[in-house]
Amino acid sequence: MKNIRQSNINIHKDAWVEINLEYLAQNIQAIKKMIPQDKKMMAIVKADAYGHGAQMLAQTMLASGVDCFGVSSIDEGLDLRQVKIKAPILVVGAVPVWAVETAVQNDIAISIFNDAHLSACEEVYNRTGIKPRVHVKIDTGMNRIGVRPEVAVDFIKEVSNAKYLNFEGIFTHLASAEEFEPTREQFNAWDEILAQVDTTNLLLHIQNTAGTFTYDINSNMVRIGISLYGLYPELPSGINKPKLKQIMSLKARITNIHELRAGEGVSYGHTYKAYESTRIATIPIGYADGVSRLLSNKIEAIVNGERIRQVGNITMDQMMFDLGDTEAQVGDVVTLLDDKHFSLDTWAEILGTINYELTCRLKVRLPRVYTR
Repeated sequence: MKNIRQSNINIHKDAWVEINLEYLAQNIQAIKKMIPQDKKMMAIVKADAYGHGAQMLAQTMLASGVDCFGVSSIDEGLDLRQVKIKAPILVVGAVPVWAVETAVQNDIAISIFNDAHLSACEEVYNRTGIKPRVHVKIDTGMNRIGVRPEVAVDFIKEVSNAKYLNFEGIFTHLASAEEFEPTREQFNAWDEILAQVDTTNLLLHIQNTAGTFTYDINSNMVRIGISLYGLYPELPSGINKPKLKQIMSLKARITNIHELRAGEGVSYGHTYKAYESTRIATIPIGYADGVSRLLSNKIEAIVNGERIRQVGNITMDQMMFDLGDTEAQVGDVVTLLDDKHFSLDTWAEILGTINYELTCRLKVRLPRVYTR
C-alpha cells in the first residue's frame, strides 16, 4: 500500500483522517455505469472536496473519468490551478463582481444570473481582451441564487448574443430531489426555458447526485458530489443506487491507559461512572478536531479487531474509551470511522444532521493521510 501524507496545520499528532484513493476511483467507476455514455460528469469538490482534500483527489478523479470540476468560490478554483489541474472548473456559487478578472486570468468559469454580472464581464473583457467563460444559473425552485424563470429566456438570449462572453452552459439545482412532485415542477420549468433558447454546443446540467440516481432528464452533464466520497444523499425509497465505499476513515493512537476503579467517573461532569474496575484509553481527538461533543457516550470504535465504547464527555482535544477485556496497549490504533464498521451516516443519525456536514467538520486540524 502506498501512503501519501499531507497537512498544512499539524503533522505531529497521533490522530489523522485517512483517505482511500482506490475507493474513490471505484466509486467514480460505479457511478459512471449509471450514467449514459454521452453525458459528462462534473465532480463537485467544494469545501475542499467535502473535507477530503481537493488538491490531492483531483488527479485520481480525472484518471477515473471525471470531465471537470465544480467549486463554490474562485479561491477553491485557484487551489486546483495551483497544483496544475488544467481541466475545466466552474464556480457554481455566486462570484463577486470585483473578482471576475481573477477568474478570467486563471481560466475559471463563473455562474452569472444578473445584469451586474454582465457589466462586470464586459468591463473585464474590454480591459483584458479575454472573454469570461460563463454558465447561466437559473433558479427553478431552490430560491437561493439564479435568474428567475420568468426572465430567464430573455437573460439567456442576451448572454448568447454578447460578443464579450464565452457562453458555455446553463444549469439549475434541485431543491428536493428525494421528492417527486416539487422536482417535477423544477423539471417542467427547466424544459420550458430550454425549449425557447438555442442550446447548441452548451453544457446543460440540472442533476445533482440524488437527481442523477433518480431521474432521466434533458441534460448532457451531471454534477456528482457526496457519492464520490462513498456516501449517499437522501433518496426516494426503492431507488437503484450504486454500491459505494466510504473513502474516509478516522484513526488515532492510544496515548494513555489507566485503571478506573468502580464508582469513579470519566471526563468533565462525570457523565460516565464505572460499575466495576476497568481500563480507560485516551486518544488525541476532540471536538476541536470536528468530532461533536454531542456524540459523548454514544459511539464505538475498533482496536485490534475488537469493539470498544467511548465514555465520558468528549473534550476539546481528547476522548476516552472503555477497553473492557481487550488487551490494547498504548500506541495501538483506534478506528472511529471506516467503510467496514462505522459509517459517517451512523454519527449523522445520532446528531440529527447529514453526512455532508460531518465530512467537512473533520478538516479542521487533523492531518490527512492518502492511501492507494
